[in-house]
Amino acid sequence: MSSVLVVHGPNLDLLGRREPEIYGRQSLAEIDTAMERFAAQCSVAIEAFQSNSEGEIIERLHRAADDGTDWIIINPAGLTHSSVVLRDALAAIALPFVEVHLSNPAAREAFRHRSLLADLAVGTIAGFGADSYLLALQAVVNRIEV
Repeated sequence: MSSVLVVHGPNLDLLGRREPEIYGRQSLAEIDTAMERFAAQCSVAIEAFQSNSEGEIIERLHRAADDGTDWIIINPAGLTHSSVVLRDALAAIALPFVEVHLSNPAAREAFRHRSLLADLAVGTIAGFGADSYLLALQAVVNRIEV
């Protein structure tokens, strides 16, 4: 059974309450539950991890290199545009990953237009709210089945 790690970056624990006009009304728990259900239908093991700490995210990614994780789905949140350390960690562990965003960064403030991770990612899915996560998981499942 393939294993997918879903990493939620800073402030995503506030989903459903934080700027719902941008990020939607679904909570992180609701998003994780939907992903768990879809993963079970596809016979894929899934683990969700959220942290507001860049260091904890890096540590979890390092463990992923050795714990049987096959794919990563990551919403780096604000770290997308600022974290060279996160980029270096993803490059170092060399696991395939999909970058996910609830909103469309290209349609927002100029500082959000550049992702430090995009050129390392297998792909990026953005702008579809909570569905962005499910679309990413579908893409991963399609690649696992190939």
